[in-house]
Amino acid sequence: MGTGRSDPEHKPRPPMDDGFVNLFKPPGITSMDALRRIKRITGQRQKVGHGGTMDPLARGVLPVCFGQATRLMDHIVGGVKIYRAEVKLGITTTTYDAEGEVVKRAEVPGITQNILEENLKPWIGIVNQTPPMYSAIKMDGKRLYKLARAGIEVERKARPVEIHRINVLEFDYPKLVIEVECGKGTYIRSLAHDLGETLGCGGHIVDLVRLRCGSFAADESVTLEQLEEAAHSQEGWQKYLFPLDRVLTGLKSITLGTQAETHLRHGQAISSDQQQLESGYLGEYRAYSYQGVFIALIKFDWSSNTWQPVKVFQPSSPSPYAPDSI
Repeated sequence: MGTGRSDPEHKPRPPMDDGFVNLFKPPGITSMDALRRIKRITGQRQKVGHGGTMDPLARGVLPVCFGQATRLMDHIVGGVKIYRAEVKLGITTTTYDAEGEVVKRAEVPGITQNILEENLKPWIGIVNQTPPMYSAIKMDGKRLYKLARAGIEVERKARPVEIHRINVLEFDYPKLVIEVECGKGTYIRSLAHDLGETLGCGGHIVDLVRLRCGSFAADESVTLEQLEEAAHSQEGWQKYLFPLDRVLTGLKSITLGTQAETHLRHGQAISSDQQQLESGYLGEYRAYSYQGVFIALIKFDWSSNTWQPVKVFQPSSPSPYAPDSI
């Protein structure tokens, strides 16, 4: 006779959801810690990833991808990021932030905001930046931070990164607050460290907030606590789920007829007879059905005079970002 208890190993999995959650990661946990909590809250165990690793000390925007949205991760990771960082000048640490051991103290009197801004100018544009030892970058198959914790320091190659702007928001030595807009792979900790070295006093990060990651901003983000509360409500955590094409709104779009939609859903090329298309546009387009359902990313192939599918998706609901809604 059965005990009446269900076997947790054989509980039916919840249906897979597709889309993005704009999470505001709290300080003190890693991006993977946050992802594990998200999986527990949502019940989604497979095809869940995050767009852009953050330091444990950092807080702010961490987009989380569910289901088919994981195929659009590159549109997040490769997007523009904006940070607000508080730098403490005069002290250098092993990790380039407040969690590391102090390795040097120095006082350089007479540093003004003008001097700061002049020393920041060389870091704007495409610059070569050396990543910190305490980072998730792999070298010979091993994470740098694991080597660093073992007391091993290795030579790191400088990598090109792009910094669009650096604005000084506040300066009262030793406190410096800056806002940085940059591309992927930029380490704000390295920027703070390198600035301190240039000034001769050293420096490290004491607070770091990611205000934007791609198309996701902090003012529309959700906390883990809000997500968990929603998960136990009638609406469910999905109330915070953005549709797949949320990260593609910077691309142009077209609406397809029924026959073209059918071909595209099967991964087939479609002929170009759309009068509204701009001749010479070489980028990717968002393709929608007449019902406003996002179907695919497509790109025009001039040699065959056809639109080729780049990525095909299978959402069923109309999108608020369809052409007639933008």
